[in-house]
Amino acid sequence: MTQKKVLILMGSDSDLKVMDKAAEALKGFGIAYEMHIASAHRTPKKVMDLVGGARQNGFGVIICGAGMAAHLGGVVAAHTTLPVIGVPLAAGSLGGVDALLATVQMPPGIPVACVGVGGPGATNAGLLAASILAVHDEKIEGQLGQYRKDMVKKIEEKDAALQQRA
Repeated sequence: MTQKKVLILMGSDSDLKVMDKAAEALKGFGIAYEMHIASAHRTPKKVMDLVGGARQNGFGVIICGAGMAAHLGGVVAAHTTLPVIGVPLAAGSLGGVDALLATVQMPPGIPVACVGVGGPGATNAGLLAASILAVHDEKIEGQLGQYRKDMVKKIEEKDAALQQRA
């Protein structure tokens, strides 16, 4: 079986530093991805072209990073049945709360999974995309299990070091 890719979209190059966190998470599992700057407002045709051909081009999940009104995730979800994950970005004066509310409050029938604001959310978007792909890919499923075991080990090691300090 050919492994599905993840399409990562963002409305501006100013979002790249945060959205790189999603890409880093995917790289950790060997999941292929493509990143594009495509704005729901300024380049809607480009967004539709990318989304319209996503499934045929081997994508299994789409991650959208957007700030302020955060329309990108909803617009993308309205034009595909692929899972869409929205990453709210702190782009305006409200520190990302506006984007969080816009992303999480999609109308019934057009779901967008929403993660936290900014870098931690982007990392979780990559991990969620991996989890979605793992439903049909045992290799990714095993890698996710090992990733979680490694997290536990790191926390246990940090606690042991703390206890030695006491």
